[in-house]
Amino acid sequence: MTLRLARPRLLAAAITLTAAAAAPALAGSGDVPTFRRIASFPVFENSSIENETVAEIISATADGNTLVYTDAELGVIGFIDITDPANPVAGGTIDAGGDPTSVIVTADGLALACVNTSADFIDTSGVLLVIDVATRTVIRTIDLGGQPDAIALSPNGRYAAVCIENERDEDLGNGEPPQLPAGFLVIVDLVGDAADWTTRTVNLTGIADLFPEDPEPEFVDINKGNIAAVTLQENNHIVLVNLLTGAVIGDFSAGTADLEGIDTIEDDIIRQVDSLAGVPREPDAVQWVGPLVLATADEGDLFGGSRGFTTFLSNGTTLFEAGSTVEYIVTRHGHYPENRSENKGNEPEGMEFGQYGDTDYLFLGSERANLVLVYEIPSLPPVTLFPPFYGALQPRFVQALPSGSGPEGLLAIPQRDLFVVACENDSRDDALRSVVAIYQRNLEPNYPTVASADLVKGRPIPWAALSGLAVDPADASRAYTIHDSFYRESRVYTLDMSSVPAVIDGEIVMRDTNGLLLTALQGLKKQLPGTDDFDPASIVNADGTVNLDLEGVTVDPTGAIWVCSEGTGNLDGGVSNPANRPFESPNVVARIDADGVIDFVALPPVGLTANQFRFGLEGIAAVDLGKAGVRVAVAFQRAWGNAGDPGDRARIGLLDPATGDWTFAYYPLDAVESANGGWVGLGDLVFFGGELLVLERDNNGGPDAAVKRIYRVAFDAADFGPDSTTPGKDFTVLGKQLVRDLLLEADFAVTGGLVPEKLEGMMVMPDGTVWIVNDNDGVDDNNGETQLLNLGDLID
Repeated sequence: MTLRLARPRLLAAAITLTAAAAAPALAGSGDVPTFRRIASFPVFENSSIENETVAEIISATADGNTLVYTDAELGVIGFIDITDPANPVAGGTIDAGGDPTSVIVTADGLALACVNTSADFIDTSGVLLVIDVATRTVIRTIDLGGQPDAIALSPNGRYAAVCIENERDEDLGNGEPPQLPAGFLVIVDLVGDAADWTTRTVNLTGIADLFPEDPEPEFVDINKGNIAAVTLQENNHIVLVNLLTGAVIGDFSAGTADLEGIDTIEDDIIRQVDSLAGVPREPDAVQWVGPLVLATADEGDLFGGSRGFTTFLSNGTTLFEAGSTVEYIVTRHGHYPENRSENKGNEPEGMEFGQYGDTDYLFLGSERANLVLVYEIPSLPPVTLFPPFYGALQPRFVQALPSGSGPEGLLAIPQRDLFVVACENDSRDDALRSVVAIYQRNLEPNYPTVASADLVKGRPIPWAALSGLAVDPADASRAYTIHDSFYRESRVYTLDMSSVPAVIDGEIVMRDTNGLLLTALQGLKKQLPGTDDFDPASIVNADGTVNLDLEGVTVDPTGAIWVCSEGTGNLDGGVSNPANRPFESPNVVARIDADGVIDFVALPPVGLTANQFRFGLEGIAAVDLGKAGVRVAVAFQRAWGNAGDPGDRARIGLLDPATGDWTFAYYPLDAVESANGGWVGLGDLVFFGGELLVLERDNNGGPDAAVKRIYRVAFDAADFGPDSTTPGKDFTVLGKQLVRDLLLEADFAVTGGLVPEKLEGMMVMPDGTVWIVNDNDGVDDNNGETQLLNLGDLID
């Protein structure tokens, strides 16, 4: 079918500094040395690729050559040799005898690992394992009297402090405290040999304003004066403990935050236009960033999340609050988790402070956005800590670092100019592996590869889930990209390719102003009885915006933009089977004008759509045939068995916009080569130099990835034939020639990360330079990285 156009506390309110509304696009301190990811260690390498295994909290030996991490999934303590940080080596594991929750390594090479051995939320217990890192042996076990969470070591090595959280059962009642037993703090006096160490208990009840009878200490950090700062997350409180005497010497509420210009609705689109007032900060991690200054990662918990971080004087006076700027930074980098908008947004959780040479850095780990934000903390002597100097203590954003999924443990190793992040999420089925990421200071950043400019002042253009690329034939410094069905209201983004990173500097919202798409969809529904789940009105909104699954974009010689949308669900002879992915939408080819108005729509032949397989249109290319006009080539991702396609072949369709006629040829798919199984399909299509360039990939990522390749196919319109009642028998099988094996050429090594699964966009510049991009799935079961990579001049 074809249609054409016809609270802050004390005096804080007077001195609080809030991050500037106009957050810098990528960096705020150009003179500060930056970090570059140089390696990612898949944690399963300490066991088996078949195992689900995680790295949560991480520490290092004094020389910085050995990393020690907790793995609660396998119940072990793991080791990694980073003598060569760019090539980390598995160092084995030891059994923890329970669920390890935290670990710290002393200067003399003893790892102190907290292990939860509780039977349930009431019968709580835990131990501290003392492990000789050199021999990988447990030399002592110390009873902690409850369920431990975090541990910290004093800078002089004299004390360790352990948070005994005795966490609540979130499924009991309304999930709120009080749920006894109450938590407390354990001080371990590290005097003499490990056999001589003793412990002391610090009672934390009756201190917090909120749930005072049930403190749940979450995190602890110790300054050079041996003062422990302890967060009581659910109590929204911070307690200061003198480790010499064991006395509580101070406490204050973490207060609340007001947020403007954020997304608070999970509606499959990022709209940062909402506000929240008086949100309890409920901090998780805490770090001393100066003799009298604390920083907290304000994750939130019971009452939402304030989505940023705060710095306080040790008397509870607020110095700085991030406001909405953390939300904006992750959005600018394509890492905003829209499906957490009604909860805690990007959810800052981990935090680390490191002094590297003359620069003090604060690292903030965003659990849901899978980014680590790096800030410079200006260093001032204590004598200057008076109101006139507070402005100089404002953290300055430096850069954002990509991580694995769920960055939990952050570790500064200044003696080696290294920084390390342990990431806890692991799911082989989702092509997602737990990793320990390693970064080197004093190197040029290799991330982001693409970021967005402002939509309005200080507020970035929201984007993610990029699924296609196309260069502007009239200006090679301009390109286009799109998002897929992870978001509603389909749009085409404009890309400035003249900068590094590339910048999304505009968006074109697609609209069915003339009703062409709606008419085509309504007409198709009449021809396909039994498609009750197919509702054209769910695809074309009342305001004319459209909800398509854009997977390909191209620009024809006239400058017109073409897109293709992948159909949803399966049909067998026109009948939808709800048990086998119900048919909800067909595949669509559309052209838009400069304002995003759809002025041409085409659907595949009805007979073919009646046998739709959900792996449909995945790439599109404008084919310039000179005097014969323009054809539009589309790549079907996989074989359509219901339509008679052999399993090892995917269709490439050719549409004549002038007549609406479709013809087809077969593209031979590579065989599955991964030990993890899966399938191989097409990712994108480009017409260049009289040939079709095809991006072919499997549905595996990381160590399981096996097929990520670019092929060339000689183009001849005569090779394409019409569909028939016996589809597949008469189609030409196109010949293909390998252009690039991205895995063999180690094209992803430059990222310092794992190979992404979904390579879904490709474009070729006029000089033959090839660019590719991956789809980050909107940071859903994905580490959220978007890698827009220049592969160089590949095409003669």
